[in-house]
Amino acid sequence: MPETLKTSASGASIPESANKGLEGIIACTSEISTIHDVTLIYRGYTIEDLAAKCGFEEVVYLLWQGVLPTKTQLLDFKAELSSHAVLPPQMFPILEAIAKTDSHSMAKLRTAVSYFGNLEASPGADDISPKAILAKATKTTAALGTIVASLSRIEQGEKPIAPVAGKSIAWNFLHMVRGKEPSQEEEKLFDTALVLHADHELNASAFTARVVASTTSDYYSDIVAAIGSLKGPLHGGANEQVMLMLKDIGGFEQVEAFIEDAVNAKKKVMGIGHRVYKNGDPRGRILKQMSLEVAKKVGLEHYHRMLVRIEEQMEARKGLMPNVDFYSGLVYTALGLRPRDFTPIFAVSRVSGWTAQVLEQYANNRIYRPRAFYTGALDKKITPINDRS
Repeated sequence: MPETLKTSASGASIPESANKGLEGIIACTSEISTIHDVTLIYRGYTIEDLAAKCGFEEVVYLLWQGVLPTKTQLLDFKAELSSHAVLPPQMFPILEAIAKTDSHSMAKLRTAVSYFGNLEASPGADDISPKAILAKATKTTAALGTIVASLSRIEQGEKPIAPVAGKSIAWNFLHMVRGKEPSQEEEKLFDTALVLHADHELNASAFTARVVASTTSDYYSDIVAAIGSLKGPLHGGANEQVMLMLKDIGGFEQVEAFIEDAVNAKKKVMGIGHRVYKNGDPRGRILKQMSLEVAKKVGLEHYHRMLVRIEEQMEARKGLMPNVDFYSGLVYTALGLRPRDFTPIFAVSRVSGWTAQVLEQYANNRIYRPRAFYTGALDKKITPINDRS
């Protein structure tokens, strides 16, 4: 007999698996990505191999088409993405208005992407055939970096910068946000970060996108819902929180006291631990080395020392190791990007994975409809309103 947590109002035993974030529940089959042993795999390729040998656009093609592109296919795909990177002129008044609000950066992105989807005329906007989804995804993936960069520029009192044709998504994003051309090293660094964040099995935002797709809703609704899920600090928002945590700690000498307090108070240390990885996140290991190299060049070694010490303390005291968010914020900070832009940057990459997930969902669809184990009362009687205290 399985262990139970408690008994419901009806006397039935509640399974231990209930009310625990669907941990261990297999919700679907997928050929897109998986956590296998100590690594992450996209379409059969390890994340280590992809990060070292493939660019982001190459990985997007892989996720959507199931195979790595030939040289000609990649050039054609890059050209298609580049042609859609320039935003429709109708977007800019909306971006101006959104940027002036006090909303979270991901709330602004959610609204912007929703409006972007509304620019596609009906009935085509509701077409969920594979060909239509890929066309919408190409436009959205190309435009998302421009949207995030434009919002960031407007928030800082600067005018948006148009993307440069023929440049990579990574190059254009750094140029559009910072107003200066990135070096080859900076482009490669940011491009690798995009590769690492592109997909990650059935994470919260991917599952959200698939649930919406399972209702046969439209592509833009799938993506906007996923953005809402990614906004949460327990998901995509953790990378921003890591850098804010470092600033709150103050310095290397204060790390142990911070960890002592966090452990005693049972507070979550942002960027530490993962539901599935028990021996460390392979993306985190790659980003740890990347962050060390770039931090040295811009005088942020003290942040890296703090992160390493936090990692050591949490592994020793709690057996927990860093996830992808722990070192990614330092990489972005060293590249001159603002913490409030970190989670939108996550979306710039992850839209590729969301697209692969919803394509797969539409291709073999059944609406998600789990059951809840009811623990409420069963025998209440209605008291007349005049007699209620």
